[in-house]
Amino acid sequence: MNSLEQVDWSKIPPPIDDGACDHLTGTSLPSTPLTATDGSTVDVSKLTGRSVIYAYPMTGRPDVPLPDGWDMIPGARGCTPQSCAFRDHMTELTSLGVDHLFGLSTQDNQYQIEAAARLHLPYLLLSDADLQFTGALQLPTMRVGDNTLLKRLTLIVEEGVINKVFYPVFPPDKNVSDVINHLSTLT
Repeated sequence: MNSLEQVDWSKIPPPIDDGACDHLTGTSLPSTPLTATDGSTVDVSKLTGRSVIYAYPMTGRPDVPLPDGWDMIPGARGCTPQSCAFRDHMTELTSLGVDHLFGLSTQDNQYQIEAAARLHLPYLLLSDADLQFTGALQLPTMRVGDNTLLKRLTLIVEEGVINKVFYPVFPPDKNVSDVINHLSTLT
C-alpha cells in the first residue's frame, strides 16, 4: 500500500487487546514535559478541563518508505488517517467539551512538525522521544527496527485523570467516532 491516507483495512491485521492498558483508568497523568509541534513544552498533567490524547506509532512521510513489513504489524498502519479524522472532527469534539486535543508519539519533534504542517492539523502533536511519559504511565509499546513506538490508544482525561481508554484502536480512522460517541454520553 503506497498511500498514507487510503488504506484497505481488510488487508491489515487488527491488534488484539493484550490487557496492556487495563491499569490506566483512574490514573493521574505524570508531570512530564512534552515538546509540541509549535515549539512549546506541554505538561498534560497540569491541563484543566477535558483532554483527548491519542497515541500512535509513527506518521509516515510521502518521501520516506515505511519500515519493511509495516502493514503486517497489527495496529501499526493508520496514523495519518487517524490524525486526519481527528482534524476533520475538531469542531464536534470542541462542542462536546474537549478543551485540549493532542496526538502523541515517540517520534522526534522535527518529524512531527513536518506531519502537522503537511496534514494541516489544528492541534498539537507531542513528542515523547525520551519515553519519559510512556514509561511513567507504562503505556504499551512495540519495537520496530531500532525504534520503540507506542501502540495505538486514546485517552480521555478529565482534570489530569484518565477517565476512559480506547485500546486497542482499529481501524484508526474510526477512533474519533468512538470518542465522539463516548463523549456524547457524558453531556
